[in-house]
Amino acid sequence: MPAGGRAGSLKDPDVAELFFKDDPEKLFSDLREIGHGSFGAVYFARDVRNSEVVAIKKMSYSGKQSNEKWQDIIKEVRFLQKLRHPNTIQYRGCYLREHTAWLVMEYCLGSASDLLEVHKKPLQEVEIAAVTHGALQGLAYLHSHNMIHRDVKAGNILLSEPGLVKLGDFGSASIMAPANSFVGTPYWMAPEVILAMDEGQYDGKVDVWSLGITCIELAERKPPLFNMNAMSALYHIAQNESPVLQSGHWSEYFRNFVDSCLQKIPQDRPTSEVLLKHRFVLRERPPTVIMDLIQRTKDAVRELDNLQYRKMKKILFQEAPNGPGAEAPEEEEETEPYMHR
Repeated sequence: MPAGGRAGSLKDPDVAELFFKDDPEKLFSDLREIGHGSFGAVYFARDVRNSEVVAIKKMSYSGKQSNEKWQDIIKEVRFLQKLRHPNTIQYRGCYLREHTAWLVMEYCLGSASDLLEVHKKPLQEVEIAAVTHGALQGLAYLHSHNMIHRDVKAGNILLSEPGLVKLGDFGSASIMAPANSFVGTPYWMAPEVILAMDEGQYDGKVDVWSLGITCIELAERKPPLFNMNAMSALYHIAQNESPVLQSGHWSEYFRNFVDSCLQKIPQDRPTSEVLLKHRFVLRERPPTVIMDLIQRTKDAVRELDNLQYRKMKKILFQEAPNGPGAEAPEEEEETEPYMHR
């Protein structure tokens, strides 16, 4: 039996201390779903003790493969507990109720992918630089502690109300580098992760590749090869040349940054630490870039038609005195997975 034992068992004191004993139903009110993925769903909620708005990721560990699900929860909680950086999501604790873990985190307005969804056009270069810089600082922190995110993409780069860029969703992360499992989302996956099935190990540079792909995603609204099915894309990434920015209007700094991230051979690819010195992220930009982007997005959400508004109103949740308006949650459209595994 692996560490953590049977699903839900708290006999092991090391496992028991990962979870608060309180009943989360009594501590959190006003739960509204804001996204879901294969793991379960993420909710907007309010902590009744201090009225703080939080995000709660509910993960079930019942049914098929309950032991594996339980191990995944333990691993993710252990990972989140270690994080202490302004550019990684803040963890607030985990509770258990009826074969479901409630992972409580700080609430973010939405992801970089939500921005593309709202504006229906690429971000401006100065905005991409600001988002990339924040994500890169979070990655450099992880890598300096030998951790690998393994699922960097616009959907997992979050923006908080004060204008901070945060790495979110550590469900695929590895506490150890080097690692060798085949983990991530195909279109953003580094060649050496795809080849790890045969050839062994990789390190934090896989996140640098994924960040390069994310830059293209923010500049073109989709990652390269998105029109292919996932299996074809994986083959293409492993075998063919690296992608490049398509349009000619981007600066030389931006092109060079993307090309550096997307070096096929990991040894040729700079580390996250080295990339923090790149002119693309260090070039002067207004300090309010992210705040302005958030404001622009909120204004755009208000202008959207009703259907689109219902999908994206999580971006406005915190503004309403009681959270997200008075619409019935069952009307919710399916949202882009907010913390998709």
